[in-house]
Amino acid sequence: MKFKHRLGFFLGGFSIGLVFLTFFLKQKKTKFAYGPNDRVLKNINHKSIQFSENVRSTIEIFQIDTLAIYDVLNNGNVNFNESNTRLDSCKLYTIQSDDLKLKVENCDKAAVVISLKSID
Repeated sequence: MKFKHRLGFFLGGFSIGLVFLTFFLKQKKTKFAYGPNDRVLKNINHKSIQFSENVRSTIEIFQIDTLAIYDVLNNGNVNFNESNTRLDSCKLYTIQSDDLKLKVENCDKAAVVISLKSID
C-alpha cells in the first residue's frame, strides 16, 4: 500500500476519533485544568470554603455579596508572586479579580478566606 493511502486512512480515522471525542466531552461538560492557575482554583473549589471572622465583618460592613467572593474563587487569577506555596501545613494563595483581592489559606480539608480587600 502506498504512503498516500496509509496517510489518508490514518487521517480519516483520526478525524472520526476527534469528532467522537469532542461530542462525548461536550456532553460531560469536562473542563481541562492544565495550567497552574486552573489547578489551584479547582483544588480550592472542591473543598468546603470558610470565612474568617475578619472577612465576615468586612462582608457585613461593606455589604459585599458572597456571590462576588465565590466568583473570584471560580474565575479569579492567582497571583503566585504574593502567594506562599512552600508551607507544609496550609498553602497561602492570593486570588484577585477586577474588584476584589482575596487571601486564601488552602488546607487539606477546607479553604479559609483570611483576608478580603476591595481594589479601587
